[in-house]
Amino acid sequence: MAADSPSRRALLTGLAALPIATSTAAAERKERRSKRRKAPRPKVQHVDVAIIGAGVFGAWTAWHLVRAGKSVRLFDAYGAGNARSSSGGASRVIRMGYGADSLYSDLARESLPYWKALSDTASAPIFHNTGVLWFAPQGEAYTAQSLAWLQANRVGHEHGDVTWLQTKYRQIQFYQGETGILETEAGALIAARGVQEVIAEAGVEVERVVMPAPLFSRRIRRHTLPDGGTADHLVYAAGPWLAELFPQQLMGRIVATRQEVYHFGAPQGDTRFAPPELPVWADFNNGRIVYGIPDLEGAGFKIAFDTHGPVIDPDTMERDPTPAGIAAARAYVARRFPGLAGAPLIGARVCQYENSANGDYLLDRFPGQERVWLVGAGSGHGFKNGPAVGKRVAAHILDKDLAVEPRFSFASKGTVAGRTVF
Repeated sequence: MAADSPSRRALLTGLAALPIATSTAAAERKERRSKRRKAPRPKVQHVDVAIIGAGVFGAWTAWHLVRAGKSVRLFDAYGAGNARSSSGGASRVIRMGYGADSLYSDLARESLPYWKALSDTASAPIFHNTGVLWFAPQGEAYTAQSLAWLQANRVGHEHGDVTWLQTKYRQIQFYQGETGILETEAGALIAARGVQEVIAEAGVEVERVVMPAPLFSRRIRRHTLPDGGTADHLVYAAGPWLAELFPQQLMGRIVATRQEVYHFGAPQGDTRFAPPELPVWADFNNGRIVYGIPDLEGAGFKIAFDTHGPVIDPDTMERDPTPAGIAAARAYVARRFPGLAGAPLIGARVCQYENSANGDYLLDRFPGQERVWLVGAGSGHGFKNGPAVGKRVAAHILDKDLAVEPRFSFASKGTVAGRTVF
């Protein structure tokens, strides 16, 4: 019996602490204002807008349209946030530093409050305010331009030289001459769950239907849906499937490429690689980006290389990580994060980018069609901007005279080229 005493004492201690723990948890729930989502609206045969693709662009487009009083149906062949989609998986980064490219900085800043509000009312967090750390050689132009934008727009941040970096983040191996920026208001988004929460908040049911490209005619005022229903407007937000649906217009202009991400497990009790000790991070050296997300929700320390892989078919691609990719990730982790040298690989995911000709989104009418919109080419950075992109699509449908952003137009898309997409 004596041998049982310590465990009994531990149990009694735990029970004594339970009211405090419960109160703390209750306070956290109250602060988050988690609410019960309403059941989806009943399906109707005619709607203002049918959206094809229940990824982040399609979900937020539906959300904004419903808020504007429009009726919506949402279709996806595999379901919202599915494993083959570009909006699937565990996590994404949201940051505002984009060098001198203020268009994307503005989209991210516009999107962040929407993600925060969604997270505050979701059953579990969507946005994790970990901060985003960017480090690069001193004098590197993209980093300097990002810092200038953050300063000019009074976005929360810290910055410093290699001594500042080494003092603040001892678990990272920095090199002499490096400099860093920490975006304090930024962080990580939970991907698949985030998309599903947006759709639940919009009160729209995802219909698992394969939607073909429409029949085009200037005489068509209402577009026919697969079950015989109709819609005034169509929005194709089909991600890597856009070129497959519209090959004559988009083949070679939007290309899906194979990407790999890896999750490594820190030793038991080692909190250096989880928030708040480690933020989201990005290493910009020698013209390439390696980035990662700290251990969120037990997924492990995430790392990925922001370089475009081979062209793939998202339907048929095998999603096993390559030994070469795993070896490269292990080698990088051992150099930059010595405490994780030899850490086990506890998860990996093969996903895709959707790269457009000029590296920018496609958000434009189908040529010659006033009521058919194509939205895509989100690449590796589209998820963060989902709320702002959806808002733009909805605005175009509500106001047919609203001008399309030239960089998002069909006219801007030619032969695929690379760009920074993290």
